[in-house]
Amino acid sequence: MKQHVLINGLVLSLMLCSMSAGAAITSCETIKDKVDARLDSKNVSNYTLKVVSRDTPTKLRVVGVCEGGKKKIIYQKDKHADKADE
Repeated sequence: MKQHVLINGLVLSLMLCSMSAGAAITSCETIKDKVDARLDSKNVSNYTLKVVSRDTPTKLRVVGVCEGGKKKIIYQKDKHADKADE
């Protein structure tokens, strides 16, 4: 539950950061690296970040938008890794 709240906060803060950039186009790797660093600083592990077209349908959590809104970064928790840790 804590990680769910953490991810929601992360999504909100990243969306606000991307909006404040205005006309600046940020590369997907830059945004992905920032998301990765924030998740690591919060001790979130066993996840995958993937860059996809903005039109790609997904039920996964979108944690960033890049390349002027042409692409989005999605977060997926790696379930198999969690079971291996137990």
